[in-house]
Amino acid sequence: MYWGMHARRDLSDGAKQLALKLFDDYSSHISAKILLRAEKWRFIHSDYDNTSLFGGLHCASFFGIVEIVALLVDVEGCDINQADSTGSTPLVWAALNGHEGVVKILLGRDDIGPDQIGGPGETPLWCAAKNGHEGVVKLLLGREDVSPDNASRSRETPLWCAAKNGHEGVVKMLLGREINPDKPNEYDETPLWWASLNGHERVVKMLLGRSDVNPDRQGSGGRTPLWCAAENGHQGVVEMLLGKSEVNPDRRDEDGQTPLLSAALNGHEGVVEALLGKSEVNPDAPDKHGRTPLFWAASRGHEGVVKILLGHDEVNPHKPDIYGQAPFSFVICS
Repeated sequence: MYWGMHARRDLSDGAKQLALKLFDDYSSHISAKILLRAEKWRFIHSDYDNTSLFGGLHCASFFGIVEIVALLVDVEGCDINQADSTGSTPLVWAALNGHEGVVKILLGRDDIGPDQIGGPGETPLWCAAKNGHEGVVKLLLGREDVSPDNASRSRETPLWCAAKNGHEGVVKMLLGREINPDKPNEYDETPLWWASLNGHERVVKMLLGRSDVNPDRQGSGGRTPLWCAAENGHQGVVEMLLGKSEVNPDRRDEDGQTPLLSAALNGHEGVVEALLGKSEVNPDAPDKHGRTPLFWAASRGHEGVVKILLGHDEVNPHKPDIYGQAPFSFVICS
């Protein structure tokens, strides 16, 4: 299954001949099926038992074997845009795995489709951006026939993927092109939303530097970038977002939970203090069940957060939820 990795490192003349012999009828070879099934997690809805279209060029591009790819593209009748059973072209495989040498060869062909969409609705640029392959992204963006903002079937753009995964270099390159940096996916989650959720501070900073990015846009569950950062304790991101006048630091999600409540529930003391530094934040705001930040902090045993909240006069330590339970009822029972 991994022979191609060794071949890429040291391809002797003998190994080259063996590889070409294998590729004469590769689509029916058992190793092709094994290789595709190992990649099943990438393409969930594909037929991995059907390898009839996964040829030698696909395999050589997957592994990044430049010498073999250079030979195969010159074979008469070779269709370099042929999609295999996963819907992926050789260029998609090369971009996905970051093989710059192979990408250069394929892009050098007049008949290449550099923006051809694969089975899951993903372009080569999308695949490279998702995995942070800056060299490949640069090569693809150098083509006028590559759209930098093409989204997948789930409406995820290359920027969305790069931002979610914290690939700063790729994000910077894409922001230099004519794209919509605030384009959401099918769940209304923007690149900033995901970068905030995952705590990618430098990516967040780049996105917040754009006037066409809404820093307070609600995504799935009615949660804002600030809410997401607060939930996961990303204090640096929280402080950046709190510095934007457009951000409502007390905005509730669909369950009535504020960023402060989310941070208190998860015991993020630094984030709690940062939020309480904003006059707009109500330190005693309950969720739809009547449970306050103090209620959640006490029930989860977050002593530090409890002490911080009790230092605010607005916090009522005896305020019950809609079921009649007070913040410290759990502590007393235990």
